[in-house]
Amino acid sequence: MPPSRFEPSSIKNKVKREEIARKQKKAKRQDKLQRRLAQAKVEANDPLAKKKRLAQNVPRTLDNMREYDPSILTANPNAQSEAGPSTTAQGDCRAFPSGEPSEQPQDESAADIAADPFTAYFSGELDPGVPPKVLITTSSKATRVTYDFCDELVGVFPGAEFIRRKKGKGFEMGRIAGWAANRGYSHLMVVNEDMKKPNAITMVYLPEGPTAYFKLTSIELTQKISGHARATAHYPELVLNGFVTRLGHTVGRLFQTLFPPMPEFQGRQVVTLHNQRDFLFFRRHRYAFRSPEKVALQEIGPRFTLKLRYMKKGLPAVKNLGAPSKPLQFDDGEPQDADMADAQEQEQEAAGSSQDYARKEVVPPTEDEYLWMWKPELETTRRTFFL
Repeated sequence: MPPSRFEPSSIKNKVKREEIARKQKKAKRQDKLQRRLAQAKVEANDPLAKKKRLAQNVPRTLDNMREYDPSILTANPNAQSEAGPSTTAQGDCRAFPSGEPSEQPQDESAADIAADPFTAYFSGELDPGVPPKVLITTSSKATRVTYDFCDELVGVFPGAEFIRRKKGKGFEMGRIAGWAANRGYSHLMVVNEDMKKPNAITMVYLPEGPTAYFKLTSIELTQKISGHARATAHYPELVLNGFVTRLGHTVGRLFQTLFPPMPEFQGRQVVTLHNQRDFLFFRRHRYAFRSPEKVALQEIGPRFTLKLRYMKKGLPAVKNLGAPSKPLQFDDGEPQDADMADAQEQEQEAAGSSQDYARKEVVPPTEDEYLWMWKPELETTRRTFFL
């Protein structure tokens, strides 16, 4: 009997070939089952044998095979803690734009707090019941799709306000950031559009930065989500998952400052930012307790995915920063001529207000200073920046 007769691929008769293939697969399954039953019987009497087997057979996944970037901002925090403070002080010069790494204290958490630009938010100086003022706008010549997405963002952030960006010169992002900072806004969020689709978000923490730029993908508005819940005006809870490196801490704190410090638990709304393989997945749900042990979730929307491309110090730079011929008129509420501007200024001074005209004007920088920047060659590697 030739050996090729037992190989299903060498049998010309299709019915016979399929029958033999089924028998071989069944025999393999039975053999595997018997081996697993015998192994389970041995491990039931010897628990150490099971621990040894699990330690030797660790599956290779994308998560446990990823490599950390050597920069001090994106290094593996577990490796840093094991190596000691002397190793953590040695960083890649990319973390310091000047090229001179500063001396790092032994306590890394103290170093983060000392250089934290969000100290005012976490120090308790702000009223926990007042939401941060967030100005949301778009790139120039935006379309209806981007406006609809901005409307969803206004519903996500309690203190958000949307203002359409006017066309023409003089409306650079740096000028708008200075305009917003002089009027008490704590954040500026610009939704960029390309090919009539939102493709990026720039977040600016006012009045002194930093500025973060995220690629935007996989957008699904609330109306497109089947069985979605209806949002309420309650302040949501915030869940951040997977932000463990120093760069991840900075990004996580940036998102924290977009929401009030004290959520309103009676609304049962929760916003989740889950970081996996450097992608930030945004979800918003409402939870309901079905029993003391079980809880149900209903998605509210919207849902989208972010990926950090770069982070800068300060506000966005304005390359040709010259003296404007007239103040930036960003919305319809701005004075339209000099007489109206003088009248409003006199009213503000007479009332003793410390708002727009009494505040020190915030001027955007003329050059960008990067804290961290994504590189194209990292897209094909297994490096990670947050996980």
